[in-house]
Amino acid sequence: MICIAEGCLKGTPGIRDNLTVLFVPNWYIRAYFRSVLYGIVAATTALLLAAVLTALLRTPALRLGILDRRRQRPVPLSGGPALALTTCLVAAAGDWTGAAPLGAGVGELLVAGAAVAALGLVADVRRVKARVLVAGTAVAAACVVPYAETGVVGGVLAVGWIVFVAVGFWALDHADALAGTVGVVTAFGVGACVAAEVMDGLAVLLSVLAAALTGFLMHNWHPARVALGASGSLFTGFVLAAAAVVARTGHGLASSAGVLFALTAVASADVVLVLMSRRFAGRPLLRGGPDHLAHRLRRLGLTPQGAILLLGLGAFSSVLVGVLVHLGWVAESGVFWVGAVALVAVFALLRVSVYGARRPPSTQVGGRLRVRNG
Repeated sequence: MICIAEGCLKGTPGIRDNLTVLFVPNWYIRAYFRSVLYGIVAATTALLLAAVLTALLRTPALRLGILDRRRQRPVPLSGGPALALTTCLVAAAGDWTGAAPLGAGVGELLVAGAAVAALGLVADVRRVKARVLVAGTAVAAACVVPYAETGVVGGVLAVGWIVFVAVGFWALDHADALAGTVGVVTAFGVGACVAAEVMDGLAVLLSVLAAALTGFLMHNWHPARVALGASGSLFTGFVLAAAAVVARTGHGLASSAGVLFALTAVASADVVLVLMSRRFAGRPLLRGGPDHLAHRLRRLGLTPQGAILLLGLGAFSSVLVGVLVHLGWVAESGVFWVGAVALVAVFALLRVSVYGARRPPSTQVGGRLRVRNG
């Protein structure tokens, strides 16, 4: 037993009458330092394992033709399986050894996330309709929402939000390092909210996910050697959104909606921007195109690295506001500023032309080319 005395300075005004003695059991201190040590070891292991697995799976992905062909050059999609495997293995190891028990509900969330990653991998290997991915993600989300605390209506809204964020992170995989950078920032922010609610198991899972994303980013900086694909991006968005919903359980519905939006503002803005752009242009909503956030910033003259840096700073700012509002350090009206900035950015980027008409054939050569010999 360790005795800690607060305010034991004799003769100090205002403290002499407020002597508080706090007894802390030795087992609690040992458990605390053990959890801290495991957190450091788990994060380091996840970072290294994700980096190694991403590199090892790159060659099989190339040989099997598991590639992202939306970019200027085909990129293997080995990052998704490596990220999901690393996160699940490290988190499960901590729970199995007892060093960092996941607790009630977190194991189910991890299993549901793994199922979403497997569904995304199927979509990466062969063509799968987007509605199938959305439906599968919705089923997984319905299995992890705490209906006892949210109620039926709140639970249905939570399922829709989780699916929306997962699809948003899938859309962010259109540019090198974007989904990974926003994912790391969001994981730290949601982890802070979870830690404030004393959900240790969920906090460990989010720290492992952040470390695994960092290891993946070692291979995903421009020019990327690998990409997340539907497997990794859906897995990342699903875990982050579900964890955020659990962290906000018990809070008001309106305030929770604001905090959840602030934590995922960049992914949400990208989805809204794309849907509005395609709707106004009369294009099919599910037809791909260079109309995402990073594409438009590139059209404005930013370099690939500059676009990612700007969007990363935007994600950090919005996530910081969401965390501060959740902790009660900033008024709930702070999330309205995040929404206002996001709305202004969406309407401003809508003015950037991305569906330009095809260039007419050159008039310099009107007929068959003739090659003069000699």
